Amino acid sequence: MLVSGVRAKGLEVISRFPWSVSVVAFMANPSVQRDPRALEDSLSTLTSDPVFDIVELHYMSEELWKTAEPFLRKSRVDVIFGAQPLILSLGYNPSALEEGERRKAVEKLVEVVEVSAARGVKKVAFCSGRDPGAGDREAAKDSLVKSVKEVAVKAKKLGVTLILETFDRNWDRRQLIGPLDEAVKVVEEVRNVYDNFGLLWDLSHAPMLDEKPSVLKKASGHLFHIHVGCCKRLPDGRLLDSHPGFYRPGAVNGVEEVAELLKVLHEIGYRGAIGFEVKPEEGQEWREPVEAAKSVLYTAFAKVLSGCL
Repeated sequence: MLVSGVRAKGLEVISRFPWSVSVVAFMANPSVQRDPRALEDSLSTLTSDPVFDIVELHYMSEELWKTAEPFLRKSRVDVIFGAQPLILSLGYNPSALEEGERRKAVEKLVEVVEVSAARGVKKVAFCSGRDPGAGDREAAKDSLVKSVKEVAVKAKKLGVTLILETFDRNWDRRQLIGPLDEAVKVVEEVRNVYDNFGLLWDLSHAPMLDEKPSVLKKASGHLFHIHVGCCKRLPDGRLLDSHPGFYRPGAVNGVEEVAELLKVLHEIGYRGAIGFEVKPEEGQEWREPVEAAKSVLYTAFAKVLSGCL
């Protein structure tokens, strides 16, 4: 639980943070994806931290799940499975134009949904595949909608919610989805049939998409999750989706941007979770960016409260 207090105009206001808070464990400590000891260390810390209500885990083997499960079972935290690494790193592409490739991605995502449900995890996040270029973009969106519907029908039966994350199109990841306006159209097309599907918008990706938090007013009914973090600006001006911690060299976003995001989320009545997605850089202990992110969120929330007085 995160609580902040401010004093202004002779009034003292103390308020509980109105959203659940999550952390992307496989980004905070990338070693958890392959090392059971790192997974134990991370979950021991994160599940006992009173700030966190949710831990976001990668889709993991049965062996790693057996390592994680005792920490999750004895804690109060919920779990979201992130299938983004399957697409970004392993090449599964739900928006593929080639039918065999698209089917392979659908089968993998259905597997993730089935295993998630069996493990008691009710939310699965994922992303589109790579942007094929302007000429094939509409066809790729059609493929994505087709894939999501095929996964959503199975997920609906198992009580699992699907969440599509938007990524940059022009800088680093170069994914099909993409700008929020286009993401909303994909969601609307799927939600005409299945309501267990929504969007994940990441403040880290906003500078690479030339978006501000105010753009979320166009998607208020479709937002299921929010990520908070930074992209990295290199000395030559390029932007990378490397999720450096706040205050790190080149990190784009800070207290002002997070406060602006919180203000917009309050205005649109958002009731989902807000998750940290930060990654240690070389020479950093993994807890450092997590603690910095907690500090930024606390300060940004206090700033929003001050503005309400």
